[in-house]
Amino acid sequence: MSVGPDATAEAPAGGLGKLVQLWFSLGPGQQIGAAALAFVVLLVGVFLLVRRLRIAGLRGVMVGLAVFLGLGAVGFGAWTQYLPEPRGSYFVLWHQLVRVGAAVFTTAFILATVLLFIPWIFTRLERRGATLLVAVRHVRAKKSGFLTVISWLSILGVLLSSLALCVVISIMGGFGADLKRKILGNNAHVRIEATKPGGFEYWREAIQKVDKVPGVTAATPVVSGEVMASSASNTAGVIIKGVDKASIGKVIDLLSNIEVGKFSYLDDTKRLAHLPPEEVIGIGPGGQKYLKGPEFKPFLSKDLDPDVEEAVVPDDAYPGLIVGRELAKSLHVYVGDEITLVSPLGDLGPMGVLPRSQKFRVAAIFYSGMYEYDSSHAYGKLEVVQDFLEVGHFISALDVKVNHSEEVDDVRPLIERALGRTDLRVQDWKQLNRNLFNALQLEKIATFVILMLAIIVASFCIICTLLLMVTEKSKEIAILKAIGASDVMIRNVFMAEGVIIGGVGTVLGVTMGFVCMKGLQAFGFRLDPNVYYVDRLPIEVNPADYGLVALCALAITTLATFYPATAASRLRPVDGIRYE
Repeated sequence: MSVGPDATAEAPAGGLGKLVQLWFSLGPGQQIGAAALAFVVLLVGVFLLVRRLRIAGLRGVMVGLAVFLGLGAVGFGAWTQYLPEPRGSYFVLWHQLVRVGAAVFTTAFILATVLLFIPWIFTRLERRGATLLVAVRHVRAKKSGFLTVISWLSILGVLLSSLALCVVISIMGGFGADLKRKILGNNAHVRIEATKPGGFEYWREAIQKVDKVPGVTAATPVVSGEVMASSASNTAGVIIKGVDKASIGKVIDLLSNIEVGKFSYLDDTKRLAHLPPEEVIGIGPGGQKYLKGPEFKPFLSKDLDPDVEEAVVPDDAYPGLIVGRELAKSLHVYVGDEITLVSPLGDLGPMGVLPRSQKFRVAAIFYSGMYEYDSSHAYGKLEVVQDFLEVGHFISALDVKVNHSEEVDDVRPLIERALGRTDLRVQDWKQLNRNLFNALQLEKIATFVILMLAIIVASFCIICTLLLMVTEKSKEIAILKAIGASDVMIRNVFMAEGVIIGGVGTVLGVTMGFVCMKGLQAFGFRLDPNVYYVDRLPIEVNPADYGLVALCALAITTLATFYPATAASRLRPVDGIRYE
């Protein structure tokens, strides 16, 4: 028996709730068709409203488009609130189209709104002095024809370059932040290990000392080893970790990562061996929930007194083991199934060292989001794993969590000082993953530099635009110089034109990038788990990165104005009117 994932969220009460229920009673194709029809009707209604308000010309079109995009953003945004948010393996393509549509409509609405304010901004700039007046008039000139097209193409080039840079930096930063979150969710902030193989003892006293260090949240003992796991149909290499049930949840996210089974089954081995029929033991590739189903008990068990049966520990009550999702798929096991672990280090027999084996039962399946952990890690009780690995009361490491992961550099020396043991080595997560995060940072910088070349290419359009404008406006430049305009004023006029073109493109590009990434971050964009091992597209919007993009783009476009502006300032009045 299987149960699929929920298709709708809880509908609100009242008339809106009935409308939502009616909407989700339609099929996916019917919903998309109804949405398309609604938007067509909405578009016609908006433009009829604009016409009735007598807003004519291009401004009327922009006002109508902005209203339409705004209503579309609200509609798609409300639609996404009632889409399911499953975790892991459930993926529906048209759900993602709705989420992307919400982000696109929101971005287009902000762009249309900003474009509506550009004429108002230009009008205010014209009142700031003669230099800006002439510069803005040149940019706004409608009689130039080809030059006007070139100016808007220059703005478009800077816009697309800035937008692409912002989008790439946000996505790369999101993958880096997601990787960091998953690493810290599966590993401790600080790891205390023995300097020699075999682990260390007296760890309870060490935990007491570490807990007293300022900035430490919790500490837990861990014993680990590499073993071979086998099921009825397959085998796989496994890193088994013995953990303390009381403190492991305070250090890593193991408890919150469990998607099937229960953490308490590590202790309740008797119930684990005989799960109730309604217990969920696995999740299918489409999000289906697999249930345990009825169990047939042996006939002789009915003759036992219930109290006696409760006290007797059955022979199949094996210790519990929490395994990763990919490991469970590889071994073809579900919650309650048996797994045999084989340790390479065992007892000495007539034929040499014999591997030690022990049967376990799957108590839960966890999903951490990192394939390396989900395909190779298994967790059991500390005492059980110590006995299986035959390490006695020794442990492999102490895992420590601090209050703030970025302040681990300050806490680590305090832990070393509190321990005062030369046989232990203290390492934080930055040291353990230094090469990985350095590579990510270098990749981000390299991508920033490469995409910055696109802005440099776009700045060439600004140079060409200004040079053509100098050639076309040579008569106007000569007249201005003849009536007393200085070379500095002429240079400032053309520099102001280039700064306006670059500034408009930069502001539009950075604003669109910010809104688009915020929209995808808010509405979510899930990826197909069969292709990507992440639930959704990770995005990190860092205002400092966007400010750096805007600053660099403005600097490049400003530098591009120097040569054309200098050429315009050196034009002699007689050369400007010689052929007029």
